[in-house]
Amino acid sequence: MTLTTRAPKFLLLRPEDDVAVAVQPLAAGETIEIDHREIRLLADIPAGHKFSLTALAPGAPVRKYGQVIGYATAAISPGEHVHTHNLTAGEQRQEYEFGTEVRPIEPPAAPRTFLGYARPDGRVGTRNYLAIVSTVNCSASVSRYIADRFRGDALRAYPNVDGVIAITHKLGCGMTTNGEDIRLLQRVLAGYARHPNVAGYLLCGLGCEVNQAITLIERHGLVALEFERQRPPVITIQEEGGVTKAVEAGVRAVERLLPAANACRRTPHPASDLILGLECGGSDGYSGITANPALGWAADELVRHGGTAVLSETPETYGAEHLLVRRAISREVGEKLIALMRWWERYTAIHGAVIDNNPAPGNKAGGLTTIYEKSLGAVAKGGTMPLVEVYRYAEPIDRRGFVFMDTPGYDPVSVTGLVAGGCNIVCFTTGRGSVFGCKPVPSIKIASNPMLYDRMPDDMDINAGAILLGASLEDVGRAIFEKILAVASGEKTKSEIHGIGDEEFNPWLIGACL
Repeated sequence: MTLTTRAPKFLLLRPEDDVAVAVQPLAAGETIEIDHREIRLLADIPAGHKFSLTALAPGAPVRKYGQVIGYATAAISPGEHVHTHNLTAGEQRQEYEFGTEVRPIEPPAAPRTFLGYARPDGRVGTRNYLAIVSTVNCSASVSRYIADRFRGDALRAYPNVDGVIAITHKLGCGMTTNGEDIRLLQRVLAGYARHPNVAGYLLCGLGCEVNQAITLIERHGLVALEFERQRPPVITIQEEGGVTKAVEAGVRAVERLLPAANACRRTPHPASDLILGLECGGSDGYSGITANPALGWAADELVRHGGTAVLSETPETYGAEHLLVRRAISREVGEKLIALMRWWERYTAIHGAVIDNNPAPGNKAGGLTTIYEKSLGAVAKGGTMPLVEVYRYAEPIDRRGFVFMDTPGYDPVSVTGLVAGGCNIVCFTTGRGSVFGCKPVPSIKIASNPMLYDRMPDDMDINAGAILLGASLEDVGRAIFEKILAVASGEKTKSEIHGIGDEEFNPWLIGACL
């Protein structure tokens, strides 16, 4: 599909911008009228890409969204294509203002509810899974073999159970015994084990690994969810006598959990019990114009109802963090965010990289050039509400409102942290076409452009590209908010219909492999 004549040929996002964005492919030699000026295009401009509105000298800042997205590496003439060949991120130059844009939260006219699963700790689930949590890669196969025994008809007698999932990974050994790497992994595994979308779980280990199940249990106070103060079941391959016996022991343990999980029922709960993870992947030049700000509108609406919206992907906030700092409720909260940016500068430097390496080939093909441009579009997912807290990766989210979690930009690693922190629903914007799922949490896909939505209708849940065809940002944002409530109440996302989400669990490997 191509955009119809209902869509404009280009968009000028802010009056002070140095570039405009082509909504449709534009041909060299075509004349564009902007602000009573005529600009003759000097090159073909692909859809989603930028062209210059003014003459720019080498080293001059280039603005989009009213913000600097990079610096010209050569002289740029009006009508010229602005992209990787003549634009670079350069050195970050930020001035931070703390709390200058904090505004009061206007309560909604009427409360909204969803149908969820009440858990003993007071949290509410949007799904009802059982989980086999592997402590180490060496027990990953056994964990999967156990879960595989409960596919299809095996759960027919338990209609209220969404499935039995294996939480497997490549870590758990070759790590320091008491360093940040093992603590981070255990924080993730504990977050999944006691997640509100998990009715019960068992731990599955090899026996000799660094990440001992008993240490995980004691450090995080893990209990069997259906029996307070009782330790969860643990299957150890070496103690059970090998793979076959361990699988059978695990199957028996799951069979004991199934009746309690099946007894869970959906009941009405206020929207304030939702913790929404905000993610983007495969972004393009439309993402920061359509899908991300529309999701930001929905995030604001959830916060107005007392819920929680969690922005993440620290490297994809770099260069736009000053906008979030202005919304911080205190200097302390703002300083936490700035400290993350300095940490990421050191972290990438240690590995011989720079944060501007973040935009992927697909991002660039879709029109994004620098990390600043990508970040300015990405932070739009966070709406406009006050920033009340900044969390470490996979840290339990205990504040309501708009918050931030430190995660890498890589989608599986980022969402794993969000889910471990307690997000019970995820909204995922995409311009190139991500098909990401994240069991045990539903993932709502939001397409940034109508071409993607029409090309991948079996994978996209919302068409935010309708904004390019005349729909208002509020209309699309409201559609996203209503979809969030419907999915939280049990409506399946496209990813869930496909069964996607078993392979995307990916804890952040932050330490050395020993």
